[in-house]
Amino acid sequence: MKTQNPPYQLVDFPSGRRVMTNANKLYWQKHCLYGLLEVDVTLARQSIAQHKAQTGEQLSFTGYLAYCLARAVDVDKTVQAYKKGNRQLAVFEDVDVMLMVEHKDGEKRTLMGHIIQGANHKTYREIHEEIRRVQAEPLPPTRGLPTWLHTALLLPWPLSRLFRALFDMTIRNDPGMLISMAGTVGISSVGMFGKGSGANGTAALSGWGIAPFEHVLDLLVGSVAWKPAVVEGRVEPHELLDLTVILDHDMIDGAPAARFTRRLTELIQSASGLGEDPPPMAAGAATTDQAEVLR
Repeated sequence: MKTQNPPYQLVDFPSGRRVMTNANKLYWQKHCLYGLLEVDVTLARQSIAQHKAQTGEQLSFTGYLAYCLARAVDVDKTVQAYKKGNRQLAVFEDVDVMLMVEHKDGEKRTLMGHIIQGANHKTYREIHEEIRRVQAEPLPPTRGLPTWLHTALLLPWPLSRLFRALFDMTIRNDPGMLISMAGTVGISSVGMFGKGSGANGTAALSGWGIAPFEHVLDLLVGSVAWKPAVVEGRVEPHELLDLTVILDHDMIDGAPAARFTRRLTELIQSASGLGEDPPPMAAGAATTDQAEVLR
């Protein structure tokens, strides 16, 4: 008996998603450690909210996490070491943080990758202003990727498989090539930030994420929610961030991973960097509370 296929319509598979699909295939082969954390961000969120109430300016939560990540890595840079050949590790001096920045064009929002270079040498304010500047610039056609890499990631099979093999061989012998394109560490998000479970009370994906990443160290950011916390024997409501720390176990042992995670948690929970006195805003500077994947 012949069955009739259900109706459907064909739409274009966006080139940005095709690039992401092939990029994921480059990196989904690592032996990873996953740390699923609940990090208290009450002080940091209060500081950001207070600054907005006083100035009207929305500080970047992305920049805050990038600042804390860079400072935590700066204490022990072996957590951003990359394999060079079979017998050497390349330990990079600068902490270059790759993150996704959302551009808004009317009702349409588009992501692009951006690297905060030398983030371990920058203040929180410098990182925040760099993110806002990138958001305000026109979206490049390759969304932050080198033109040759963007083109290569759109190759059809079997050329895409051949490229992946050549690319893997190249970055094993020259990890600096990967760092120049993707940074030494990264931050990505599966949740929105704001009141309630998501930005402006909208729904957000809560919990922890597990995903492929190109770095030896990445943060995958979930949502923020009010939860009971015990403080000096008292139960108080606090804002807790679901945060996944992803580490390449081939490069990083358990003890350095634990020490890094402790440093990172302490920096985030203490609102590190947010107490700096920011310079006055230039006349006409944007203060719009723009919704982002990472605020």
